[in-house]
Amino acid sequence: MGKPTGFMEYGREVSREQGPKERIGHFREFHEHLPLERQRLQGARCMECGVPFCQSGMMIGGMASGCPLHNLIPEWNDLVYHGNWEQAYYRLKKTNSFPEFTSRVCPALCEAACTCGLNGTPVSTKENEYAIIEHAYEQGYARADPPKVRTGKKVAVVGSGPSGLAAADQLNKRGHSVTVFERSDRVGGLLMYGIPNMKLEKEIVDRKRRIMEAEGVNFVTGVDVGRDKKAQELLEEFDRVVLACGASEPRDINAPGRDAQGIYFAVDFLKANTKSLLDSGFGDGKYVDANGKDVIVIGGGDTGNDCVGTVIRHGAKSVSQIEMMPKAPEERAEDNPWPQWPRVCKTDYGQQEAIAVYGRDPRIYETTVKEFLKNEEGCLTGVKTVGLAWKKDQKSGRMVMEEVEGSQRTLRADMVLIAAGFLGAQRYVAEAFGVELDQRGNVRTEAGAYATNKEKVFTAGDMHRGQSLVVWAIREGREAARAVDESLMGYSNLAVQ
Repeated sequence: MGKPTGFMEYGREVSREQGPKERIGHFREFHEHLPLERQRLQGARCMECGVPFCQSGMMIGGMASGCPLHNLIPEWNDLVYHGNWEQAYYRLKKTNSFPEFTSRVCPALCEAACTCGLNGTPVSTKENEYAIIEHAYEQGYARADPPKVRTGKKVAVVGSGPSGLAAADQLNKRGHSVTVFERSDRVGGLLMYGIPNMKLEKEIVDRKRRIMEAEGVNFVTGVDVGRDKKAQELLEEFDRVVLACGASEPRDINAPGRDAQGIYFAVDFLKANTKSLLDSGFGDGKYVDANGKDVIVIGGGDTGNDCVGTVIRHGAKSVSQIEMMPKAPEERAEDNPWPQWPRVCKTDYGQQEAIAVYGRDPRIYETTVKEFLKNEEGCLTGVKTVGLAWKKDQKSGRMVMEEVEGSQRTLRADMVLIAAGFLGAQRYVAEAFGVELDQRGNVRTEAGAYATNKEKVFTAGDMHRGQSLVVWAIREGREAARAVDESLMGYSNLAVQ
């Protein structure tokens, strides 16, 4: 695929980022993408490797290697190289419902498994994907395409995050009448309120919503199923129900002083920030302002990084990010070979900005919070932390954390944002429908299946598999749609991969 000698003739080239001190002045996306002619040369680097690990989506060492959607990457890289952008779009859409989202927020599992990256730099597949989908919108290829025949079947999808949207999109294409219920005031779930605007501008989400509406999907916002609308009503009104409510139960930090004013869950902080930005450009004041504050973010994942980038844009006085895990190595370890996902240190956009603004990396590794400090008025003033060491338990053989004696320290803090992950689905929805949960708090199904213990009720996405990536949510939504379709029609011609 591509040009047989392209990987030797052309170097990897990706979009240019605005400098950290420039981009912190706004909440817009900050990448300047390549012109199409230069992007074509990136398609030329795809090297006809014989076994395209990039599209495999295999689990190796407990982590995915390659794209979970099994995108036909070598095919559309070749089409990009030859300038056949329209056909590249149709090949891309065969497996990916929302390349406009994944080309912005996916960590590019495909590139980590690229054969070209084994002894050099991988093909810029994510950038090629971005070029394909945005060119399709510009040229009109990505226009609405409503189904020509309707089946007469009605499906309710609860939740409009990536899994719910993917399920709705596929079921609507099959000809079923789909209604999506969203408890927030805008469609998109975590795409809308869980991912900051500088990573995914919300007009991109609205653009896709408008197309889905034109194709016949009905969106109902501001309705919290299980509270505002009873589960039984949906079961009586619709032939099938898909629960795609996400893993939205945040993990708390149970330490003395937790009741101090100034401690927030990251998901609440990010949602309020984006909603205020979209509603009024922050004019309504309905967000948690970090301006002039010493901020501590607890959690080292993507959500923690998003919090770092957001408070810097507010004008935080300082920001630190506490991580329990040790710092990952700069290069692959011997026990982490290609094509496994590389467990290496990644300095993301928020950390880059903190280094530029404050002169230091905000991350504090192998550390946990022991106590939140507050003044007489109950307001947060700081946190006490302790260092951690990982040691092998002699009985179980597992690695366990132990506190390091004498490592206690006190950090100044006016605000703490808890980004320590999620514990599964919010239980009231599961209880309303009577579906079983597993030990992790996710909706239980048979392995590899999407039907719950309740007749007519299916599940998908983070609510089913636990907190994960957008690309996994899309795959789950597509697979759940096929399962729903089979249960309604006795067979399915919906593509999953």
